[in-house]
Amino acid sequence: MRGRSKFLDYEPVTRRPASQGPKDRDLTKGESRPLDSSLGSVLTTQTTLPVERTGDLGKETATPGKPRLGSFRESWILRRGHSASFAGLFFFTTVLYFRPYEFAALSWLSTSAYWIALATLTVYFPTQLGLEGNLTARPREVKLLLWLLLCALLSIPLAINPGEAWETFTDSFIKVVLMFLVMVNVVRTKLRLNALIFLAMAVSLMLSLNAINDYRLGRLELRGARIAGSIGGMFENPNDLAMHLVLIAPLVFAFVLSTRSFVLRILYGSLGTLMLMAVIVTFSRGGFLALIAGSGIFIFKVSRKNRVVALIVMGVALMTFLAFAPGGYADRIGSIFKTGSDITGSSGAREQLLTRSTHVTLRHPLLGVGMGNFHYHSIQEQVTHNSYTQVGSEMGIVAMIIYTMFIIAPYRKLQRIEIETANKNDQKWAHYLAIGLQSGLVAYLVVSFFGSIAYLWYLYYLVGYSVCLRRVYTSLANATPGVARLSL
Repeated sequence: MRGRSKFLDYEPVTRRPASQGPKDRDLTKGESRPLDSSLGSVLTTQTTLPVERTGDLGKETATPGKPRLGSFRESWILRRGHSASFAGLFFFTTVLYFRPYEFAALSWLSTSAYWIALATLTVYFPTQLGLEGNLTARPREVKLLLWLLLCALLSIPLAINPGEAWETFTDSFIKVVLMFLVMVNVVRTKLRLNALIFLAMAVSLMLSLNAINDYRLGRLELRGARIAGSIGGMFENPNDLAMHLVLIAPLVFAFVLSTRSFVLRILYGSLGTLMLMAVIVTFSRGGFLALIAGSGIFIFKVSRKNRVVALIVMGVALMTFLAFAPGGYADRIGSIFKTGSDITGSSGAREQLLTRSTHVTLRHPLLGVGMGNFHYHSIQEQVTHNSYTQVGSEMGIVAMIIYTMFIIAPYRKLQRIEIETANKNDQKWAHYLAIGLQSGLVAYLVVSFFGSIAYLWYLYYLVGYSVCLRRVYTSLANATPGVARLSL
């Protein structure tokens, strides 16, 4: 099942390969139902009755012109529908993650992701027009991504190699944008959101078990020094594998804290532990730094009343972690600060590439050199090894700013959900998931500094989860009696 493609983007640094208004709501027929926040129940609603907090979080008074708690000045419309579109999104994500066509017997599925995506879009657009009278809802994240898409298109005609820029756009970025739009519009219930997250957990379990087993058996496929992911594509490189696990791990621990079932806590906790162990055996320095950043945010937020103690415990845990890590791991992490101790020479090469990509960004500030065209200005055809300078050098400084804003845009609203649900036992799932997503976004801010991953799926699923959580939470928070209950 293991892919045979080269490790293109990480150490040892290698050459880049050639190449109008919504319809009326459906109401119950004379039936009033209480707010039900159980799995999968979402109420048809729009933002109503603005309120203002006065003093304590729980004290609210109606105030004209100000948003109600949970509204975020956004009007989400939820109606029964998009089941087929969600099914398409779910199956597309399954193929994207598990890549079943890597099995020889299933090689005939090699184009399945393309056809599933095409079928999903074919169903999605007319359904969305029928339900809401537009092609997509327009929260801030969608607007930013559409602006980034425009920057990408503008960079193509003036690229050094327009054909290669167009190929990068069509093979990678446009697919990400379209499926992101599908995600934020069709994932409109708690059940659907959990289903996508559970899918990410399932592939994480498989990847973690195989990574730990490969390290145990000495299957070191990256120049005999590091393991590779057991699934190709976006998980094959050990740094990419570590990045995925670091981004999903906070969500797993959010489920640990939010569930009331002791058995589920054990299961989620075991999965989270396996994922952390797998991050270690990848020997990814970027993954380690992202793990520290994400874990720090997570622990700091869940220990609101004992933060000093929590930070002390985290420091002790870090020292213990390094003491009992596999042989050579501490030296590997130490090479972050002592580049001369890196026997592979990748640290020095990355520094040179960062300098070169920054220089290219400053020399081509408006539209860059074109998507996928940085290697023409690079050192030995290398990629940038940095998402921010990847976007800056290939699409311009404005695009780099938009990209950075896209990463941090969900954070403040997730923080608001965290605060509003802090003392509400019936909304623990939203409270801890908001914390987990904030931790994941911080981890991505760190790890994306070490990889050319701006056009890949990792960030867009994470931001998509954040927007979908906000949609579900806003709908529940603003629900009014007498509105029909919706399910999957």
